[in-house]
Amino acid sequence: MITENQGVFSLSTEHTSYLFEIMETGHPEHLYYGRKIHFKDVEALREKYAFITGNTVWYDDAHKNLTLENVCLEMSSYGKGDIREPFLEVIHSDGSFTSDFLYESFCITEEKEAYRTLPGSYSEDGHVEHLCVRFRDKGYRLVLELHYYVYPECDVITRSAKLFNESEETVTLKRMMSLQLDFPTSDFVFSSFGGGWAREMKRTDVFLQSGKHVNASYTGTSSGRSNPFVMLSKEHTTEDAGECYGLNLIYSGNHYEAAEVNAFGKTRVIAGMNPQSFAWVLKAGESFEAPEAVMTFSCDGFNGMSKNMHQFVREHIVRGEWKKKIRPVLLNSWEAAYFDIDEKKLLRLAKAGKDVGIELFVMDDGWFGERTDDSKALGDWQVNEKKLPQGLKGLCNKVKALGLDFGIWVEPEMVNVQSNLYRKHPEWVMEIPGMQHSEGRNQRILDLCNPEVQEFIIDEMTKVFSSAEISYVKWDMNRNFSDVYSKYLETNQQGEVFHRYVCGLYRCMKELTERFPKILFEGCSAGGNRFDLGILCYFPQIWASDNTDALCRAEIQNGYSYGYPMSTVSAHVSSCPNHQTLRITPIETRFHVAAFGICGYECNLCDMKKEELAAVKAQIELYKQWREVLQFGDFYRGRSFAGECGYGYHSTIGISTENTMEWTCVAPDKKRAVGMLLQKLVIPNNPYACYQAKGLLEDSLYHFYNRSLKYNIKSFGDLVNTVSPVHIRQESLTQEIVAKFVKMEGETEDCTVYGDELMYHGVKLKQAFAGTGYNEEVRFYQDFGSRMYFMEKEDT
Repeated sequence: MITENQGVFSLSTEHTSYLFEIMETGHPEHLYYGRKIHFKDVEALREKYAFITGNTVWYDDAHKNLTLENVCLEMSSYGKGDIREPFLEVIHSDGSFTSDFLYESFCITEEKEAYRTLPGSYSEDGHVEHLCVRFRDKGYRLVLELHYYVYPECDVITRSAKLFNESEETVTLKRMMSLQLDFPTSDFVFSSFGGGWAREMKRTDVFLQSGKHVNASYTGTSSGRSNPFVMLSKEHTTEDAGECYGLNLIYSGNHYEAAEVNAFGKTRVIAGMNPQSFAWVLKAGESFEAPEAVMTFSCDGFNGMSKNMHQFVREHIVRGEWKKKIRPVLLNSWEAAYFDIDEKKLLRLAKAGKDVGIELFVMDDGWFGERTDDSKALGDWQVNEKKLPQGLKGLCNKVKALGLDFGIWVEPEMVNVQSNLYRKHPEWVMEIPGMQHSEGRNQRILDLCNPEVQEFIIDEMTKVFSSAEISYVKWDMNRNFSDVYSKYLETNQQGEVFHRYVCGLYRCMKELTERFPKILFEGCSAGGNRFDLGILCYFPQIWASDNTDALCRAEIQNGYSYGYPMSTVSAHVSSCPNHQTLRITPIETRFHVAAFGICGYECNLCDMKKEELAAVKAQIELYKQWREVLQFGDFYRGRSFAGECGYGYHSTIGISTENTMEWTCVAPDKKRAVGMLLQKLVIPNNPYACYQAKGLLEDSLYHFYNRSLKYNIKSFGDLVNTVSPVHIRQESLTQEIVAKFVKMEGETEDCTVYGDELMYHGVKLKQAFAGTGYNEEVRFYQDFGSRMYFMEKEDT
């Protein structure tokens, strides 16, 4: 609900309140954002000002008691006393950068207009509560609109801004944020999620005391180095208790989130486009719209905040045919063959996939032009007929005849210098004329600022996607920006390149997803280099990381889970030793981790042993039984371990010492749930373990059980000789023969438990192997071992 009463604006969701007031000066003072409250008037919420302090400036002669440096504001600018991070920075035609936007009017509506150049949130029924507050800088005839949208059932409020140049002069916009949150105190922890290629989403906590902490991207993308999702919480907030704010940005380019504590102990948080190298020429009569920012609050800890964000993303970001549709189990050809593909090899792999239950076969890179490695042919989207004699349609038809859907990989935004496209249109490439270019992955970036380039991408991809019965497209983007320059734009517009590129990308994605609504599109950018809400407005899922190592992936997916639902996180079971880490992890652990995302496989099934193929087949059968819960259920974090991969949960307050990752996913009706425990390393003589669920019905009975497995005697080494009637030498023919016929029984968990018992106490599990004996009552739980547990509500 949105109300206004004598200049006081109140925005309410089911469990939160957001309040601000227009001050006597015309500035918007932020009063409160947090747990839902009742108020008769806002006198108790107003900060009182009698005299300004020393070494500050008053706003004007009529308000000598007021310095804007010491006011919590909804938006801010430079020049009138507020020296904190500004919301807006404009260089006027006279060279001044002072702005003073004062209240003019407001309107409340129940609809949300689409942005002209950007994606945004939406509601399927078209009903979104909307507040627009209009401010005017009378000195320079500029108008600023602050837009607020309320999604009550998700406890989410989104914000955006729009600047109008109503003067007759050209101005330069240097900065325009999407969100500003000011708090009167500084007792917060700022959490960001960074890392790099193959190690995305490391959570880092910083206790805010003084100065500024920045989370930003300058790669041209939202970046795996610094995801735009951040959190603000109280020091002792846990997964299930305490106050927590979650903030995100619906944008796929350079972003900027800063938390600053000023001299008065006030905290300011801003979020929006990165102002570095940004300069937008705003001519008379033109306007500029900022990306939409998302904010939520929960007093039920990080899990409470995440639940809000997950619901919001599922309902108000993801859209189209695949919004609520069960995602297929796919097999991707990349790690099985890399560039070395041909029709015969691909069909053999697809047939192996069909035999184990795969539903969708995806041909990755290498199918077009003279593409034998990553140095050539990007941009030449014609089929290599040496590899595929009957083209995409011929291969697709043969894959479909096996009973599988067919998908492909593309990288439309890129071009190799060694390509026909580059030779024909060098002016379409982002590079500085006459200057040496700094290359990335042997490729360059097409200039999506140029509408002609956008049309080329749309037309070429339309030809590809319509040339066969394609069910899935993986859209990749494998490098960061360098030598940023658009030959299409004027020299005084080069500060617009980053943003215009993103807007051009959105146009391409919008057009193609509308032309091909039934295709399941998956975003990718060297893994998680562009995992953001902007992409999710067009593609319902994103490849989370090029790292498929199960241990690393558990940490990466755990990081994503703070701000993104698991229905958006694509995850694959791959071979071992892992191609990114050379680590060997159990195949069941690889499956368990991938199953908590959108599960697929990326390995050479043709080379697998019968025992491994049988395991994969059983995994896929199990996943199909439970994927509706895993893909669209409510996800909860339990314990989380610090990174074996060297990048886990780090903090200036402390470092997690957990050895266990614990997850639970619960169906919306709470009748079914899946849990997982994952151990990092074996701790000697530590047989005890307990699994603790979350999100269940307290007074309902649940059948709790696991999947009993059998284990290869090779895993026990020469310990088997303590019970074997004949001596078995390791790696001998005898061991091979015995291993084929003799398996070690795994433990079975099976009990009926009330929901509150499962959540508040948990199930004490069968003891882990501790070196003194093994039978079916002992848990075989080695390094990187894991278990999946199932809970089904009993009928009463």
